[in-house]
Amino acid sequence: MCGIAGFFSSNDLPEHSPEILASMLERIRHRGPDGQGHFIDRNQGVALGHTRLSINDPAGGCQPLHAVDGRYVLTTNGEFYDFKRHRATLMADGDRFLSKSDSEIAIGLYRKYGLDFTRHLRGEFAFALYDTREDELILLRDRFGVRPLFYHISQDGKTIHYGSEVKAVLAHPDVPAKFDPKAALHQLMQTIAPGMSAFKNVISLDPGCFLRVRKRGGRLDISQHRYWDFDFPPEEAHREEHREEEHVERIRAELIDAIVLRLEADVPVGSYLSGGIDSCCILGLATGAMQSPVKAYTISFDDDQYDEAPIAREMAESMRADQEVIHLSGDDLYGENYIKTVWHAERTFYNTLGVAKNLMSKRVWDSGYRCVVTGEGADELFAGYPALKRDMFLHGIAHEPPAIRAEYEAALEKNNRLFKGVILSETQRSHPEWEALCGFTPSWIQPWMDTLDLARPLLSDDLAHELRDYDPLAEIASRISRPMLEGRHPLDIAQYTWSKCQLEGQILNWGGDRVDMANSMESRPPFLDHHLAAAATRVPPHLRIKGNIEKHVLREAVRGVLPEVLYRREKFAFMAPPAHTDPSKRAKVDELVGDFLHEAAVADAGICSPERVTRFLREWREDRDPVSLVRKDALLNHLLCLHILHDQFIKR
Repeated sequence: MCGIAGFFSSNDLPEHSPEILASMLERIRHRGPDGQGHFIDRNQGVALGHTRLSINDPAGGCQPLHAVDGRYVLTTNGEFYDFKRHRATLMADGDRFLSKSDSEIAIGLYRKYGLDFTRHLRGEFAFALYDTREDELILLRDRFGVRPLFYHISQDGKTIHYGSEVKAVLAHPDVPAKFDPKAALHQLMQTIAPGMSAFKNVISLDPGCFLRVRKRGGRLDISQHRYWDFDFPPEEAHREEHREEEHVERIRAELIDAIVLRLEADVPVGSYLSGGIDSCCILGLATGAMQSPVKAYTISFDDDQYDEAPIAREMAESMRADQEVIHLSGDDLYGENYIKTVWHAERTFYNTLGVAKNLMSKRVWDSGYRCVVTGEGADELFAGYPALKRDMFLHGIAHEPPAIRAEYEAALEKNNRLFKGVILSETQRSHPEWEALCGFTPSWIQPWMDTLDLARPLLSDDLAHELRDYDPLAEIASRISRPMLEGRHPLDIAQYTWSKCQLEGQILNWGGDRVDMANSMESRPPFLDHHLAAAATRVPPHLRIKGNIEKHVLREAVRGVLPEVLYRREKFAFMAPPAHTDPSKRAKVDELVGDFLHEAAVADAGICSPERVTRFLREWREDRDPVSLVRKDALLNHLLCLHILHDQFIKR
């Protein structure tokens, strides 16, 4: 795990390019504190930089990596798995390597297969590969977007700047630090459009894509290519006869393989452990694969309604894991820790879970570990979220055979509570663009439609006028591939759209890479292995959600390692206690409000109306309705984060 940054131009680079690149790398030193490296050819207009976190080949894996013949130069952030087999195969073909690093296989595979090398890459990665002979650059991101990669194209089209984090891109003197007005509204409502960052003209490279950057006529020819997508089969394919046991066995085999590959490292690998089946089954299967007790890290909150530590403790004891519990209170989740987490996430968040995970990753680093396996992605693959269950009940049952439909109808009688609550919109919402795209408006986006209704009136008069014709919901829908939804089952549609928006933009950001790498700690999510994902998409919807049981096929695949209470436990959203839940947290939030949401600060940012924000804060303090308060808590976090971002990146 590392950080990358650089720039590529159709012109010669200026003399001070080494200083510029060093400044960009310095902004992301937390991603790689073990060393820095660079490759600069001013005449060719190329500058590649790398900050290193030593996981594999600590002695010889310094980057940039070079091909034996010098043709290719590579800087990589992330891990390639199964690299030993690829190295052996490539060497049998006559290729040679200069290090023992897993990253170097990208050079060998590219030499052998050209752009088709992507199908051989397995892991979580973002990298820059420069071909000195063709004078072209490839920027590539992994399939689900576990590792971040941002870029900016100069106004004259002659230079591209890129980095693992936006802050590295903004460190280049030719990249202005400005909020994107449209993105600001998205940040307030929680859901950003795919490819969008908070900053004007700074783009997040889509997961499963690469940029090919070539020089043509004094400018850069930049084209984006998709090499992979989260592809569900046509609905009729789900009706093919496959016994449940076959799906269970295949999921178990692919998950074990994904975990075993992610335990490969030249440093010890630990595990995150919550009270959900995702991280618990990761721990259980990792325990079987390792010859020593697994080091497990668990967050414990000071609110029994949100604390999963007791269940995690039962799992740790059953696996004889070496568990470390990190106890967190309001004092930990707000103040300076909150501000630092915003700086690392570079976007808003609705709950302080990201702050909690930031603190947990720090504890991992302090205890001597640099790498953990995690449970992110299971809900995306196996339909674990309440919103997905709601869509199955509302839109998917009619697509199922009569015998299966009867089971769902019985579950509905017991599950009316699913149709109201804080994770879901209390009433059904609809949007014409989503109806046209999906045939329904997915339940996962409906709560953020409610939040948008609260957020939009807070905009400043100038911004409200500028965005008067802008529909953020339509914008999100426009960036989702319609062909990937055509002919799919409603549950597949709901899972796909969630993954394109919330997985990459939220869960893998302030719930994943950005808060883990804040403390130079690499997280590896086995569930987001593309071989496992291919198996999961072939599981019929009625085996992902069976009656009232979400993630049914996964539960059966890992039942042998789960305590009975966990096997039978319904999905519970892993969240930190919201601010309204006790007076001490309210007091800590008020301190942040006093620093970043006073009227002068709001006026200076120019995003919101100071008077209307003040009125909203008063209404939040006076509100006593739990559902309303959770929504206002979310918006309050967005307001705070956005104004903290302004203070950190824009106000200079």
